[in-house]
Amino acid sequence: MFKKVLIANRGEVAVRVIRACREIGIPTVAVYSDADADSLHVSLATEAYCIGPAESAKSYLNIPAIISTALISGADAIHPGYGFMSERADFADVCTQHGFAFIGPTAESIRRMGDKAQARETMKSKDIPITPGTDIITDIKAAKKMCRKIGYPVIVKATAGGGGKGMRIVEKEEDLEENIVFCKTEAQRFFGNPAVYIEKYLVNPRHIEVQILADKFGNVVYLGERDCSIQRRHQKLIEEAPSPAVNEKVREKLGKTAVKVAKAVKYEGVGTVEFLLDKNNDFYFMEMNTRLQVEHGISEMITNIDIVREQIRIAAGLPLSITQRDISIKGHAIECRINAEDPDRNFLPAAGTITGYIAPGGFGVRVDSHVYSGYKIPPYYDSMISKLMCWAPTREEARRRMYRALKEYVITGVKTTLPFYQDLIEDEVFTEGKFDTGFLEEYNKRKAEKNNLQ
Repeated sequence: MFKKVLIANRGEVAVRVIRACREIGIPTVAVYSDADADSLHVSLATEAYCIGPAESAKSYLNIPAIISTALISGADAIHPGYGFMSERADFADVCTQHGFAFIGPTAESIRRMGDKAQARETMKSKDIPITPGTDIITDIKAAKKMCRKIGYPVIVKATAGGGGKGMRIVEKEEDLEENIVFCKTEAQRFFGNPAVYIEKYLVNPRHIEVQILADKFGNVVYLGERDCSIQRRHQKLIEEAPSPAVNEKVREKLGKTAVKVAKAVKYEGVGTVEFLLDKNNDFYFMEMNTRLQVEHGISEMITNIDIVREQIRIAAGLPLSITQRDISIKGHAIECRINAEDPDRNFLPAAGTITGYIAPGGFGVRVDSHVYSGYKIPPYYDSMISKLMCWAPTREEARRRMYRALKEYVITGVKTTLPFYQDLIEDEVFTEGKFDTGFLEEYNKRKAEKNNLQ
């Protein structure tokens, strides 16, 4: 096992990794920017080092500073968390070149699955269902011809994209060229790679993802699926495990397909295979996230498996501690991402000082967070400040527990999305579990109509 792990990240994911390492008995090294000196991960780690100013490019994305800190501190492994360096093959390469274990997949796997166009081709060659689409676009005329063939609407996507960036839905041919140019420009700005491709856009499908674990000995298991359909601008808000739309037959088929995807690229570590599920329960490969997911906690709750612990063990060269036969899904879990945003002002980020903080508790309630009363939320990073997760034997009990926990949760001094979730969790369509990726748009329409009637 590792002697010391450096966490190349911040916030609640850094806290999550520190806690897992502490339970295994591994000392930890935190890195932080000037803006994060008072963050919880800094005080929880065995050691902590400032690696630069607030800007991510000069701190959390500063590879020389991270590697230097790992060398100085005597760490022998680096955990990237999620976001920042977690899906950068060049960072994985640098880690291994300097003798550090990268607690994640190989650089080759990151490259193969990080380029979405290449990933689609790999899946196509393995007979894994994918949505109809194009290769990387080099010719507008050829792209228009393909779009006529597969039919509108289509979606233009950056091959290196994520988080809703470099992505546009196109309803008709006359808008195609303009949106390709927009996506290429945005992709270059956010990912340093302007390449884009086109897929058939499935109108309001379910967004389903399967959690997998794969060791260095060819063993791969799946931990059921999560439903991530409730999104705003392609960014997830609420996740559930298992999906209320998936039956046992489809669940097994999804899981076996996800394992097939992992084996196709000789994957090692923790990963998530994402699918789109249509109204007929047919599903299509969308992409693979080669990292720990934000919402991994709800998969832990329904399987009683510590995913981060398994991730560290895999990176240390140990076999999986479980087989597929050991995995069973018990109960239902729901997660709400709590952001420092103002829902009444189009979810405008709301940095500032938290003047009061009381987290909910009780049986089946889990809060992963890095904030506390008196904590100053910096304006430089993602607005998520907490993940509230609730488990219960049934979905309806989990939903009611989540409503209770949301009402208990107190964060004052800054605007948060807590009131937004308190309303949404009581919505009739959500309660019935009949939502899809178009849910939020319809929910907002229903809410506006209701307000107008009042």
